[in-house]
Amino acid sequence: MTRATDDVDGELSSAPGCHSADDPTGDLGDDPTGDSGFYSKGPLRLSGDQVPETTTDQRLLESKSGTDWVHEDPWRVMRIQAEFVEGFGSLAEIGPAVSIFGSARLKAGTQAYADTREIARRIAENGNAIITGGGPGIMEAGNLGACEGGGVSIGLGIELPFETGLNQHVELGVNFRYFFVRKTMFLKYSRGFVVMPGGLGTLDELFEAFTMVQTGKITSFPIVLFGTDYWRGLVDWMQKTLLAAGTISEADLNMFTLTDDLDEVVAAIGPGHGQDSAAANPANGRP
Repeated sequence: MTRATDDVDGELSSAPGCHSADDPTGDLGDDPTGDSGFYSKGPLRLSGDQVPETTTDQRLLESKSGTDWVHEDPWRVMRIQAEFVEGFGSLAEIGPAVSIFGSARLKAGTQAYADTREIARRIAENGNAIITGGGPGIMEAGNLGACEGGGVSIGLGIELPFETGLNQHVELGVNFRYFFVRKTMFLKYSRGFVVMPGGLGTLDELFEAFTMVQTGKITSFPIVLFGTDYWRGLVDWMQKTLLAAGTISEADLNMFTLTDDLDEVVAAIGPGHGQDSAAANPANGRP
């Protein structure tokens, strides 16, 4: 079994184009994202009185007693359409890609950060772009590892009240207003998911993938849960509660790999290029 150790000690060297772990800000001075103190709202960067009190998703989904939504929602459809067009246009030519999910709260210096960075590096060296949510913590580690492995480092950001832009290791970044548009991009342009320890957002992305595989919306889609101590309780609950109640089948428990072994992660995801990869993952490049 292998685990990453170099990052915890800050010894893993950076590839060209990546910021060093010892100097994560690179040439950006005291502002590693270039957006410190700013609020990201789709393509907009706002500060001061321009920062909204609610998110675009919140305004879309809130219930109203009046009928203003009848006049407002058709225009929202145009904005939603524009986000899909922007996402499709930006990501259509990235080639084979793998998404890595995990907590924004697990920063550099944690074992999870080191493992994520090493996993991303190896997967990138194996011919895959790396897609993350573009934020800090595990997402930052995934983007840094992508750079070091020579793969395209992609960040799909989202308008949130407590995050201020993409991390400094994102090479191709797209900011979204709507969660459902962003989740479509993860699913459409990824040929597999690596799920690191994370919270509610990570669970949302994980079960979205489970549902898509279970219902046949995506075929031959590897999902790897990394961290047996972290995920074992969830897996046991699925076995002892869901399976026992008949709400899932035995086959549903075979949709994912649970491991602590970096080599097993890389093997489960497989290479990003070549006929063998395309045959094993027909969902890649699906319409």
